[in-house]
Amino acid sequence: MKPPMITDNHTMPNNHTTLPASPAKNGAVVVCRGLAKTFAEGDLRVEVLHQVDLTVAPNERLAIVGTSGSGKSTLLHLLGGLDVPSAGEVWVDGEDLLRLSEAARGRLRNRALGFIYQFHHLLPEFTALENVAMPLLIRGVSPRVATEQARSLLDRVGLKERLRHKPGELSGGERQRAAVARAIITRPRCVLADEPTGNLDQGTAMQVLALMLELNQDFGTSLVIVTHDTGLAKRMDRVLTLIDGRLQD
Repeated sequence: MKPPMITDNHTMPNNHTTLPASPAKNGAVVVCRGLAKTFAEGDLRVEVLHQVDLTVAPNERLAIVGTSGSGKSTLLHLLGGLDVPSAGEVWVDGEDLLRLSEAARGRLRNRALGFIYQFHHLLPEFTALENVAMPLLIRGVSPRVATEQARSLLDRVGLKERLRHKPGELSGGERQRAAVARAIITRPRCVLADEPTGNLDQGTAMQVLALMLELNQDFGTSLVIVTHDTGLAKRMDRVLTLIDGRLQD
C-alpha cells in the first residue's frame, strides 16, 4: 500500500532513454530492470522501491512476500502498467510499457495481463456474467461470443447458478471466484494478484487458491502473487522477498 498522505509524483524515469534494447529473453512474460519508486509530498520523499530487477518466465508461479507497507502492491502496479516508476523500465510480453501511449498501454494490459485484487473490484451495477464478459467486450469480441465464454468459465469456477447475480448478492468467496474468472477470461500471458485471498476465511481462501492454480496450469499463464501469507507463498514455484525496497531471493 502507498504510505498515507503521500502523493505519487508521476515522474518518468530520467535514465530511460539510456537503457539498452529490450531485455526480454527466452520469451519472458514480464521483465523489469532498475525499477524504483519514490513518493513525494513537499519536501518529504519516501523511496518505496529501489533498483528492483525481476524476470517472470512463461507459466511460472511466483510469490512476492513482505511485511505490510513493504511495497508489494506498488511493485505489482508498476509491473501491470497501472503506475509509473521513478526510474527503471518494465517490459510486458516484449513491449516497453513506458514507451507506449496510455491507450496502447491499456490495449497491452487487456491482451497480456489479468488482475486479481484483495477486494474483488467487480462493477457493482453489473451481474457476474457481465463482469466476466467485460474484458472481452473491451477487446472488441462480439457480445454473443463474450457472453458464451463468460458463461462457460463461470460454470467452471462453480458459479453456474449465480450468473445473473450482482456482486452485492454474492458471498465473499463467490465474488473472488468471479474476479478470478474475469482475470483469466482473455487467456493473458500473466495474472497479477494482489493479496487475492487476504479478505477470505482460511477455508475459502484455500479453495480460491486451488482454483487459481488449476486455471494457471490449464490456461498456460504465468502467475505473480504478492502476499504476506507464507503458506500461500509455499505453493508457488519461486518465492522472493521485498525488504527495504529491494527484492531478495
